[in-house]
Amino acid sequence: MGMYSLAKETESTSSTQQYRHVVLFKFKEDATAEQIDEIVKAFGDLSKQIDTIVSYEHGTDVSPEKLSKGFTHCFLVTFASKTDLENYLPHPAHQEFTVKLKPILADVLVVDYWVK
Repeated sequence: MGMYSLAKETESTSSTQQYRHVVLFKFKEDATAEQIDEIVKAFGDLSKQIDTIVSYEHGTDVSPEKLSKGFTHCFLVTFASKTDLENYLPHPAHQEFTVKLKPILADVLVVDYWVK
């Protein structure tokens, strides 16, 4: 069983796999539409500044289920590897983005996964 687990881990880090970084934002009630739009634009601009980002997409919650718990904005960032994400997080452009974000952010939820 140990060999099988190792083989699966190696498979997950092969170049054919993709590492997804899902980020959900809940903004403070007093955040203005302009402030939120600025954050959405700034998040999108990261893909032009950080070359480890393979792809980026975003959207706002439109679910009829009403289960978003106040999280309104979803961002999906794809990397080729976990290492690429680990290089993205401390990148100066990402750090600058988080400084802009924090004053209007009420909560954040992050889930990373290997595409299967």
